[in-house]
Amino acid sequence: MSRPPQPPLVDPFQDDAPPELAAVRSGEDLDWSRVEAWLRDRLGASLALEGDFEVMQFPNGAANLTYQLRFGDLELVLRRPPFGTLAPGAHDMKREYKVLSRLWRHFDRAPRAFALCDDAEVAGADFFVMERRRGEVVRGVIPASMRHLEAVGQRIGAALVRAMGEFHGLDPAACGLADLGRPGGFVERQVAGWKKRWDLVADPKHDAAMSAVHDRLVRAMPAPQRVSFVHNDLKLDNCMFAPDDPDRVIAFFDWDMTTLGDPLVDLGTLLGYWPDRADGALERQSHPGMEAMGLPDRAEVSSIYAEATGLDVSQSGWYEAFALWKTATVVQQLHHRWLVGDSSDPRMETIAARVPALAATAAERLDAIRGGGPSS
Repeated sequence: MSRPPQPPLVDPFQDDAPPELAAVRSGEDLDWSRVEAWLRDRLGASLALEGDFEVMQFPNGAANLTYQLRFGDLELVLRRPPFGTLAPGAHDMKREYKVLSRLWRHFDRAPRAFALCDDAEVAGADFFVMERRRGEVVRGVIPASMRHLEAVGQRIGAALVRAMGEFHGLDPAACGLADLGRPGGFVERQVAGWKKRWDLVADPKHDAAMSAVHDRLVRAMPAPQRVSFVHNDLKLDNCMFAPDDPDRVIAFFDWDMTTLGDPLVDLGTLLGYWPDRADGALERQSHPGMEAMGLPDRAEVSSIYAEATGLDVSQSGWYEAFALWKTATVVQQLHHRWLVGDSSDPRMETIAARVPALAATAAERLDAIRGGGPSS
């Protein structure tokens, strides 16, 4: 079903981008004296942790807690899970540390991880510390430092897709990560696992629509073409660009779900977040304004990816539908955490308003592919 185009809610070439750093949100402080002591003991010699210790928070993420730590002029990044009850298998800091402590030697978009702490007495949960990269993150607004560049939206979009293709071309064994996952049956386990996550937090108002999409995903599941790394959360605001070079991605972030499996899952995730101006489906976007940036459209994203990898993308609609359905589950999880008092982030009060549009768009993507079957 087509929708009439809608005007952007923000002007991506005029409005201000959200700040990358802020004071730590109320309720999200850690025991910083213990954290500082642990870091000075563990990394003080190798990284020369000198000078005063200071903490700020990266406030734009929705799940894991991410902080900037300063020791004098040295900046580091600390990552730990959110507070409260966590979905099974989610927010795996050990996994993220394992990936980033090895992958940086083979893929320069992976920040280097320095240390993992699995002693909950220090910060209440596992955490790890990694290098701080500097650049621009694009969240619905073109950063001021990049607005003078020609065709900037087209270039950052194409750069991200090509970098994703390069990532999918890596040999996990050569990176010391052949044991990262079980690629056999990967997609089947993903679909089943995310249905269990939905069932744990399901809103009865949306359960019928979400369950119907799940049933169709199972019936129309494509066969994988090859095994590769799968980041599992690749999107525009999970990467960083050089301000003077929009053709270059300098970092990917949020590696805690990285595994081995079908690389088209990452393409589907990217497409699920990606706008087309003709959609008019702004209610499902987390960053309105993206549709007016001049990004390549979804068909072009798939074409660039196919050229970079040699993979058949004719069933990309299934992977996009899966990503949209999975995102609906994620936003419901985030809202549930707010409902039960595990999150103090005010954005989570209304985030689940996106669930109906995400489920409906997933059904539309399945309608459009061979084998998806019509919605009932």
